[in-house]
Amino acid sequence: MKKYALIVAGGSGTRMGSPIAKQYLPIGAKPVLMHTLQRFHEFDAEMDLILVIPGSDTDYWKSLCKEYDFHIPHQLVAGGQTRFQSVKNGLNAIQSLDGLVAIHDGVRPFVHLEVIHQSFQTASITGSAIAVVELKDSIRKVEENGSSTFQNRSAYRLVQTPQTFQLAKIKQAFETEESPAFTDDATVYEHQGWQVSLIPGNLENIKLTTQDDLRFATFILGEKTS
Repeated sequence: MKKYALIVAGGSGTRMGSPIAKQYLPIGAKPVLMHTLQRFHEFDAEMDLILVIPGSDTDYWKSLCKEYDFHIPHQLVAGGQTRFQSVKNGLNAIQSLDGLVAIHDGVRPFVHLEVIHQSFQTASITGSAIAVVELKDSIRKVEENGSSTFQNRSAYRLVQTPQTFQLAKIKQAFETEESPAFTDDATVYEHQGWQVSLIPGNLENIKLTTQDDLRFATFILGEKTS
């Protein structure tokens, strides 16, 4: 089946405390977003890559590609006001209803190739594949009055991306009206009454959000090159 990767990068860098949006900050001698695109290109050089960024960032991104001599083929799509709208814009840029699409956060540059492979394989069979990892720490549910109760961590998973789907199904799902209940693409898919399939993610596949995350990312890259 034809494969697509929809890379969504609409962050402003507020939590990073930087005037430059986090997806454009350099780690390992090039911007985060280039690492992410390269990861999917390494998995399948024939895959169509669709990059969704704020429309106002188009010229800046093109200048970065020139500065860093970045030539991995990709299609640029202008994002919307919310992640839901940005993903929908990206899906609308795919003309076909046949195939599979992996929707991935642009600031998760350390997804394992095996996770990408498993996501496409599972989605081709079940319709969806959501990367998740088990919790390591104990968790408690905190009530409004401040009291808390123990929760069995084995019953919970932390959700990552990629979240991979059969194109026809996820396109249909995104025809619905946006809701605050949609915290990710899986919840949009579930809104249709479809069960999502979970696959193991990888712990290094963190979402780079803070300065501490950037320092950890630099450490990971150092380990890979040492």
